[in-house]
Amino acid sequence: MNKLIILDRDGVINEDSDAYIKTVDEWVPIPGSINAISRLSQAGYTVVVATNQSGIGRGYYDVATLDAMHARMRELVAAQGGEMGGIFYCPHGPDDGCDCRKPLPGLIDQIVTEYGDVTGAPLIGDSLRDLQAGIARHCQPVLVLTGKGQKTLDKGLPETLGDVAIFDSLADFVDHTLKD
Repeated sequence: MNKLIILDRDGVINEDSDAYIKTVDEWVPIPGSINAISRLSQAGYTVVVATNQSGIGRGYYDVATLDAMHARMRELVAAQGGEMGGIFYCPHGPDDGCDCRKPLPGLIDQIVTEYGDVTGAPLIGDSLRDLQAGIARHCQPVLVLTGKGQKTLDKGLPETLGDVAIFDSLADFVDHTLKD
């Protein structure tokens, strides 16, 4: 069994904002998400993040600020006895023509380069583009209803995604995954 789990960030791990998460103070974990990551880590899973961060390309914040947000996330997970794997991000805007902005699979390809085959690994997101990026590399799509997840579900999921597991939150997914 693949012990890799891929998470989107905004709306899955931390609260999302249409105005972007621009500072460490604005980076607020969704209740239960940090504990959920720690529990996965303690159960032997490698938890990695694949996140679009176009706020960098738009000039809303810089890489140092993004690194500080991610350091904070790692510290919170470590404080609960867990460990984060790699954090992969796309700094580009939607019109930049890169291959790493989800729904394109470039971020997933970076994860493959570092961690190996991702076939069957859960990719947990709150938007259609998260799920599409995972499907392109044979990940198992998982939709959480936090962040933009409920809106994504309300719009309807395309049949091309196949069987999508749906959970109220990352914590709910982890409760289900670790129940055995």
